[in-house]
Amino acid sequence: MTTAPRIAYIINSMEGGGTALPVPALTRVMRNAGASVRVFALTRRDGRAMVPMQAAGLDPLVREGGLKDHWQALRWLHREVRAWGATHLWTSLSRATILGLLLGPHLGLPVICWQHAAFLKPWNRRLMRLLQSRAALWVGDSAYIADLTRQRLAVGEDRLMTWPIFAADPDQPVAALWQPGQTLQLGSLGRLHPVKGYEELIKALALLRQHGFTPPCPIRLTLAGEGKERERLASLAARGGVADIVLPGYIDRPQHFLSGLHLYLQPSRSEGFCIAAHEAMVAGLPVLASAVGEIQFSIREGITGHTVPPRDVPALADRLGRMIAEPGRLHAMGTAARNHILDRFSISRFNASGQAIMQRISETGA
Repeated sequence: MTTAPRIAYIINSMEGGGTALPVPALTRVMRNAGASVRVFALTRRDGRAMVPMQAAGLDPLVREGGLKDHWQALRWLHREVRAWGATHLWTSLSRATILGLLLGPHLGLPVICWQHAAFLKPWNRRLMRLLQSRAALWVGDSAYIADLTRQRLAVGEDRLMTWPIFAADPDQPVAALWQPGQTLQLGSLGRLHPVKGYEELIKALALLRQHGFTPPCPIRLTLAGEGKERERLASLAARGGVADIVLPGYIDRPQHFLSGLHLYLQPSRSEGFCIAAHEAMVAGLPVLASAVGEIQFSIREGITGHTVPPRDVPALADRLGRMIAEPGRLHAMGTAARNHILDRFSISRFNASGQAIMQRISETGA
């Protein structure tokens, strides 16, 4: 008789946003396939992912520790995973993955490594490549990340699968049509970090101003997120004459925020899947983004949005100016974006991808 899997889902932290918030949806597929799942977080950080996990019936175990005490984290993980009686380790992000690859063979447990990041620190990349053969299975959270995993970690096709991290919610609030006389609402969701490209975005708006561009209506830019870049971005906007910019901090109702926009901007220098940009399209928003990560393949050029090269301020300014100049055209692009993403990342496809991985685990012991 086959024993139902007991999957220890190991994550870096309980920080809100990023890869922690989708955990309830991912683990629901695992549990529907007959597995027991418990989340083991290596540190707490802001703890914002705790509430949705608990609401989903998960019982996260969170270590009281820091970000760099790796030996102590490994000892904690060893003790708690054994005590819970795990049969599999499922890891997410670099720290959790490296510790899982060290721990799994020692305990005789198969390790499934779930990959998200487009950028890996050089030491993490070398270490993960060295340890990659210890994993029974690698899972990319998008076709883009799966391809990166194949290339940079030398993972063979026989141990590599794809499970897109995003399931489009058809009940998500939809943005309203811009009306003449209204302020045109531009926005982005993400931590205030250089990788998000907000410096280039502010410089692009300043460049439009320098070139004498006059929009047909007032515009407001809202960058919703927290981070160390807040003061520097505010200062950069002030120096560039970008007056109407709002930095509200963390948004706990991102879908509500998106439904109040008319155009979504994702000028990132690097991305993996980029959940926020995909949520924006489900909200019926056109997206202007850097051609990075999975988002470059999700945007249908000129139909659902536009892409520009990363870090290219003149190209970003030119395309942004063209989109702002015709605000009445944005809603049709957003509607096309919503229909495209609801099909490409439907809940049924999300479930089917997860079920295929669970079937692989069941059949091979991966």
